[in-house]
Amino acid sequence: MEKIRLELVGITYNQIESGVYAVILRQEGGTRRIPIIIGYPEAQAIECKLQEVVTPRPLTHDLMVNVMSSFGISLHEVNIHKLPNGVFAAELVLGNGGHTHVVDSRSSDAIALAIRVGAPIYTTPEVLDEAGFEPGEGSQRQPRTGQERQPTSQQPTASFRPDMSLKSIDELKAEMQRAAEAENYEEAARLKDEIERRKNDPGR
Repeated sequence: MEKIRLELVGITYNQIESGVYAVILRQEGGTRRIPIIIGYPEAQAIECKLQEVVTPRPLTHDLMVNVMSSFGISLHEVNIHKLPNGVFAAELVLGNGGHTHVVDSRSSDAIALAIRVGAPIYTTPEVLDEAGFEPGEGSQRQPRTGQERQPTSQQPTASFRPDMSLKSIDELKAEMQRAAEAENYEEAARLKDEIERRKNDPGR
């Protein structure tokens, strides 16, 4: 079966529909993208890894990676497909002592695991043709199901907030640590993103 490798672009959220997030995957070496609607906890888990937020205790997907490692199980790859009802799903291809096992998974959980261990993410040409879109055409593209639509008014979850501009980097670092200790990982990710912006653009 022909497979197309996907790259994780990031997480977006819908400012109009509260609690609606999407993970955006892009065709490797191409421009077509696939949006997959996910829940807040899964968006948080993916965003925390993307922003390299250090948590005082392992998140669920970090725990899964730790357990797999303890038993010598490795994640070889993730395959994204679509169920007959139009919902995205995934298969985890796991290896253990020379044996390969395929485990059914939600696509969001599979992606969260894959980015933690560096496993490749694949889909089929059929899925890419059906659900993929080119940048710039999302507003004209009519969704076929609620799980396929691309959220409108998108912006990164780690967006700059005006009140941050009044705080120093040290103050932002202290707030980020407090947010992580309180397990408010989305806020910690936002603060970390602003700190990185400041470092990359000292003149701001």
